[in-house]
Order: sequence, then C-alpha cells, then structure tokens
Amino acid sequence: MKIHLLKTTSLSIVTLMLLSGCAGNEALPNNATQTGAATGAVAGAVIGYNTGSHAGRNAVIGALLGTAVGAGIGNAVDTQNPEPENTGGWE
Repeated sequence: MKIHLLKTTSLSIVTLMLLSGCAGNEALPNNATQTGAATGAVAGAVIGYNTGSHAGRNAVIGALLGTAVGAGIGNAVDTQNPEPENTGGWE
C-alpha cells in the first residue's frame, strides 16, 4: 500500500512540475485562465483519485472542481495584468 501511494505521489509531483513549467512567461497575453484550468484539472483529478473508495468517480469530480477553481484564479490573474503595449519594434 505504501509503495502504491509513493508511486502515485511521485507521478503526481512530476506531472505538476511539468505542467507548471508552462505557466511561466506566456507568449500570448491573458492566457493564465487556460493554464489555471489545465493545472487545476490535473491536480483535482489526482487528489480526487487518491481519496475515498470510488476512485474513478472522485477523480472526475476532482477534475471538474479543479478546473473551475483553476480557471477562476487564472481569470483573476488575467484581469489584474495590464495589456502589453505594441511598440512595433524590438523589445
């Protein structure tokens, strides 16, 4: 049981690290909503899968809740960041 939990936790951490690498300086402005939704879905699914006795159902519910929370946080970040100014030259 401990080995299964260790494998699941390790895989979850690696997955979140890979996805969080995409959340850095976005090439497109105002794209934190999509990043937050994707990261929240994965995190919610992993947490839901590891809780309770109905793993599949809990994973789906966790993914849906994680998507909603992640998109909400990402949208708040998008509205706080100012739009980039197009200067027409090299930056």
